[in-house]
Amino acid sequence: MQIKRLYFIDAIRAFAILMMLQGHFIDTLLAIEYRDPDNIAYSTWLYFRGITAPVFFTISGLIFTYLLIKAKEKGTLSVRIRKGLVRGLMLTGIGYALRIPIFRWLTGSFGTYFLVIDVLQCIGISLILIVCIYLLTRKKTLVFSIIMLCLGTFIFLCEPLYRTYSAEGIPLFFANYVTKLNGSVFTIFPWFGYMAFGAFIATLFYRYLEKYKFKATIVTGFFVAGILLVYQSTNLLYWLSDVIDYHLFLEVANFNYLFIRLGNVFVIFGLFYAFEAYLKQPVVLKIGQKTLSIYVIHFVLLYGSFTGLGLNQILGKILTPFEVVFGAICFLVTVSLISIYIIKANTQIYKYIIDKLHYLKSLTKSLNN
Repeated sequence: MQIKRLYFIDAIRAFAILMMLQGHFIDTLLAIEYRDPDNIAYSTWLYFRGITAPVFFTISGLIFTYLLIKAKEKGTLSVRIRKGLVRGLMLTGIGYALRIPIFRWLTGSFGTYFLVIDVLQCIGISLILIVCIYLLTRKKTLVFSIIMLCLGTFIFLCEPLYRTYSAEGIPLFFANYVTKLNGSVFTIFPWFGYMAFGAFIATLFYRYLEKYKFKATIVTGFFVAGILLVYQSTNLLYWLSDVIDYHLFLEVANFNYLFIRLGNVFVIFGLFYAFEAYLKQPVVLKIGQKTLSIYVIHFVLLYGSFTGLGLNQILGKILTPFEVVFGAICFLVTVSLISIYIIKANTQIYKYIIDKLHYLKSLTKSLNN
């Protein structure tokens, strides 16, 4: 059975990765004196920059889970599970590798910087968790769907409990996944919550995609749910705090960024799915399919990665708004072109790793015999 391609997913991934690139570029190089929260242009940019990561995590959970569930229908679930686990480990490994200061290590200078957790490790571990939860539900899609919805909601509601968690007494390697106090940019909580909501949405597409007027229904649902979360979730949390008299709801309401950002994500999903027919441009789809290589290239060029010499170290925060906007556009175009026309596609990298694993497996078998 041919899996129906959801083009809006590639378009959203392209949007998310390009927003991430420009966000990192501007944040890294814009001069301090121009970072005025009262400036409309800067505050608008700052708001939309805050949407990028939630969109990226949610769409990652959606596409991964959708392919996982469809694989069961096709009879290739075991292959998809193996690919998912390998991809999760690969993303985690690349995330660590990007922060290895090779030249410092060669001089005998070692530190713990490479152990901090960023987006790739967080997504990688999240993919593995999704596979494990799916297997624990005995591959029952309805049960899995309910669990992911509840899990995402629970993680968001418990945010005050882990907001300042220090993970004292836990080895640094593991602690960095649950606390930002050691420099981690992303942690499993709350970000796995967005992956869980993405997985839940995937179950809706799996169950109802071929149903009559599904697109109109889900687009309306995205808009309604998104607007309610943005404008009413805080009021609902305050109301729950009063009715149930549970202080946790009050703390969440006082710092309600997770549900509001989820609402932003739903609105973006609704817009992209509604206008999907206009987004099937080859360049958009290519960028959406090459998010990993684009991320790696931008990380190396902007932050120096292995060498410790990137735009961050060469320039620093010195650019004017005009310079940084022009530079961001050039940066997006350059990184995208490098990814599309020079670097191997993500699927080729993945295929190479799978082939090597098969080779090692067959070699082990022959040695045992």
